[in-house]
Amino acid sequence: MEKRTFKLKQDSPFIELIKLLKIEQISETGGHGKLLIEEGGIHVNGEEEFRKRRKLYKGDIVTVDSVQIEIVS
Repeated sequence: MEKRTFKLKQDSPFIELIKLLKIEQISETGGHGKLLIEEGGIHVNGEEEFRKRRKLYKGDIVTVDSVQIEIVS
């Protein structure tokens, strides 16, 4: 499993799931990210997530296929 970290911007306490997928190049576009989320298989803190605008905070862990992203500040 590939492990990555994503550092939140200093002025924002969270990032939305769909934006994280695009920034981390897991999805090519916002529309592609939406499809990935709707199809399932994306987990936040071990639970499957279907909300594209799910807010991710420091300490959250997102898992997509063989990639794990930890949110840090």
